[in-house]
Amino acid sequence: MKLNFKQYSDRGEPLLVIHGLFGSLQNWAWHCKKLAEDFAVFGLDLRNHGASPHDSTMNYQVMAADVLEFMDDHQIARAHILGHSMGGKTAMQLALMAPERVDALVIADVAPVQYGGERGEHDEIFEGLCALDLATLSSRNEADAQLAQWVDDDVVRQFLLSNLVRGSDGSFVWRINLPVLRASYPRLREAPIATKPYPEEVLFIRGDLSDYILPEHKDELLRLFPKARVKTIAGTGHWLHAEKPETFYRLVHAHLTQRNRHDPS
Repeated sequence: MKLNFKQYSDRGEPLLVIHGLFGSLQNWAWHCKKLAEDFAVFGLDLRNHGASPHDSTMNYQVMAADVLEFMDDHQIARAHILGHSMGGKTAMQLALMAPERVDALVIADVAPVQYGGERGEHDEIFEGLCALDLATLSSRNEADAQLAQWVDDDVVRQFLLSNLVRGSDGSFVWRINLPVLRASYPRLREAPIATKPYPEEVLFIRGDLSDYILPEHKDELLRLFPKARVKTIAGTGHWLHAEKPETFYRLVHAHLTQRNRHDPS
């Protein structure tokens, strides 16, 4: 699949930035512009998100393959990868499938595990999004008021409603492929598939108020990524890159600028 992308710079080593569920490359514009001072940054829209094509298949293997296809199309032999949440699992899957294509790897607030429970943390969000009657919506404020019955947080609602756009006839439509995302949600909670561990260094950054990377995830994290380091940003939740962007940027930049990863000397 040919992913939508935006290139922020052509200077330096290539860096791919991959958003999470319900997101798009637009959500990472600040970080992409900042990192573009030193790297050739590409922001990507994953399938069924942003301006990328829609498809009925949604799992980490096909999403990682999409990113590899993007790299092939742009003649990128190796790249740094930064991924958040669903994008982080996609980045992990890519590194486990094709470690020779990945240089520095940064994973934001997600672990390489199956997230359990009968209901997922996004089930109520899906219910709220699917309950909106787009045909009768007259304004974004009306959509926000309706969605507030399911989602209390104003910031999260605005993030979700960034996917609500005007169609060619002026009516509201979803930019995301909402039916497929909802049907595929159990697959998105799965762990990446691996035949052997990823041998290089990986930086995991977690929010200390988030429960996506917990002590009980440590064994599996180190089994798949034995050279992993975990850094915590105090006072942040799952949206740590938006809550404390400067701190997040400094951690990412420091990891990406470590040299001699592949220098035999």
